[in-house]
Amino acid sequence: MKGMRVMFVLMVTVVMGSCVTQQQRAEEKARMQEMVVEAVAKKQWRIDVTSMSTLRYGSRTVTPDFYLELRGDTLQSYLPYLGQAHQAPMASPSQGLNFKAPIIKYEERKPRAHLSQIDIDVKTQEDTYHYHVELYDTGQAYIQVRSQHRDPISFDGRM
Repeated sequence: MKGMRVMFVLMVTVVMGSCVTQQQRAEEKARMQEMVVEAVAKKQWRIDVTSMSTLRYGSRTVTPDFYLELRGDTLQSYLPYLGQAHQAPMASPSQGLNFKAPIIKYEERKPRAHLSQIDIDVKTQEDTYHYHVELYDTGQAYIQVRSQHRDPISFDGRM
C-alpha cells in the first residue's frame, strides 16, 4: 500500500511538472510572437543565419556570425556567398553579400497568420539586390537573395 502511495505521488508530480512545462512553452511562444510582430512593425530586426542553399553547390551550414539586419530604411547584409558571378564584381568575389545600403523599395505583407513576408530592394556599387524575407512568429526566418549579376542564394535563420 505504501508503494502505491509513492507511485501516486510520483505520477502526480510528473503530471504537474508537465503542465508547468507546457505553460512555460506557451508563454515563451507568446513572447516570441509579440517580439516578432513588434520588430516587423518598427522595421528593427536582425536574423542570424544558420544555413545557406545555393543553386550550384547545395546546402551548407554556416558559422554563427552571419546575419541580415534591418534598421529603419537601411539594410545591413553580412552573408556568405557561394555561387557564380555573371559579371566580375569590383570588390573581391570572396567578400560575399557584405554591405550596408539604403533601401530603394520596401514591401511588407501578411499572407497568413504567423507569417510576415518582406521584399526589400537595395543597390550597391557592385549590384542591385532583391531580398525576399519570410518571418514566422516562432522567430524562424527564410531569406532568398536575387541579384542582377550573381546566382540566387537562400538562407535559413532565426530572429
